[in-house]
Amino acid sequence: MNLPCDWTRIKMNWIDQTIFYHIYPLGLCGAPSHNDFNQPPANRLDVLYPWLEHMAEMGLNGLYIGPLFESVAHGYDTVDYYNIDRRLGTNQTFAHFAARTHELGIKLVLDAVFNHVGRGFWAFRDVLEKRQASQFCGWFSGLKFDGDNSFHDGLTYESWAGHETLVKLNLSNGEVRAHLFGAVKQWIDDYQIDGLRLDAADVMDKDFLSMLAGFSKSLKADFWLMGEVVHGDYTQWVQPGRLDSVTNYVAYKGLFSSFNDHNMFEIAYTLQQQFGENARLRGLGLYSFADNHDVSRVASMLKNPAALLPLYVLMFSMPGIPSIYYGSEFGVRGRKEDHDAALRPALNLPELLVHGDRLDLFEALSKMIEIRKQHSALINGAYRQLLLTNEQFAFTRDVENSLSLTVINAADHKVSIDVPLGGHQSRFIDQMDNATYDTADGHLHLVMPPNSAKWLM
Repeated sequence: MNLPCDWTRIKMNWIDQTIFYHIYPLGLCGAPSHNDFNQPPANRLDVLYPWLEHMAEMGLNGLYIGPLFESVAHGYDTVDYYNIDRRLGTNQTFAHFAARTHELGIKLVLDAVFNHVGRGFWAFRDVLEKRQASQFCGWFSGLKFDGDNSFHDGLTYESWAGHETLVKLNLSNGEVRAHLFGAVKQWIDDYQIDGLRLDAADVMDKDFLSMLAGFSKSLKADFWLMGEVVHGDYTQWVQPGRLDSVTNYVAYKGLFSSFNDHNMFEIAYTLQQQFGENARLRGLGLYSFADNHDVSRVASMLKNPAALLPLYVLMFSMPGIPSIYYGSEFGVRGRKEDHDAALRPALNLPELLVHGDRLDLFEALSKMIEIRKQHSALINGAYRQLLLTNEQFAFTRDVENSLSLTVINAADHKVSIDVPLGGHQSRFIDQMDNATYDTADGHLHLVMPPNSAKWLM
């Protein structure tokens, strides 16, 4: 489907103004790594209330949280879509948490794992017990009884990325759709959720995604659907009648590697391809992130810690819906090669607020959130590249009478930069430190410290 360059998604009253905080609750709450299904519910969700206050104080107004529902281990191996994981609490405790989230003016988006289930999912257990006689055989993709798997079940099935603990659902099955849509209705009715992040959306049946969009928006007109898409043409997912957004993994990679390699051409190329004049993604609200629960923390990825602040300025000022992964505002580190638990730790918020590695970053991000909310150019302004070298990059976001100018110096030394502005305004104010700069002969002359950014209006 070729979308015209001026196509924009149906505007919602809230999403364009939202800056997300991302919480992986099983990790942050210190839940056991495996669910034995015998213990009574433990209200570990109570750990998150101070984090809600922390979000509100920073100015964040969107929470993406999950997985939350009963599962075997990491949350993406669901066994029950209708009940909160007992390691976190109960439906009632989450209802109270959701209510407090909304009281603070924070929108609530849940992680929805609809591509696959865990082997403990009740319908799959029925298949294992009754085999071909199970009424649920049609619920699972590629189910066959003429082979074997690594669990020696005497059957085979499709799984996510070859992980046989994650059994792929047959999303074209009407009963499966009814079961999942029933869960969504419960989540909207009981928790007043505002949207879903769809795990593994890039391998899900697109007809299912369209039906989910129609169903959820019939219940709540401004319901937001964001898909996890790593590779591919994003417009195959983000289009009218389907998803409202996807994860911008292309820009995620360019953000850290452009600084590491002293090659701003990488992120500049990505932004030009996605959002430049006549670009096919122009106007799409893609979900921007520097790290998340599946990848190494950005503080661990950057070769030079000084690049962390300009990286976030770049992410907050480029087109997209920005987000922060819990703890990364303090420079928390963690590497994927040390296993997923290293990316999803329990953290002590009072300790971080006093002794966090990067309190300067925390304070700067609070300022960036305020800036982002105050200027319409940063929400829907057109993107235009002005200057590009290996280590310097400048672009504007422009709408009506609002103009934002971002200038990045990725060099490890001070540089002088002349940014060509043409007929743009003659005086700019740096939103981070309130310094003023005047143009001369259509250029803006700046002296940039090493590994720095200027965010000018």
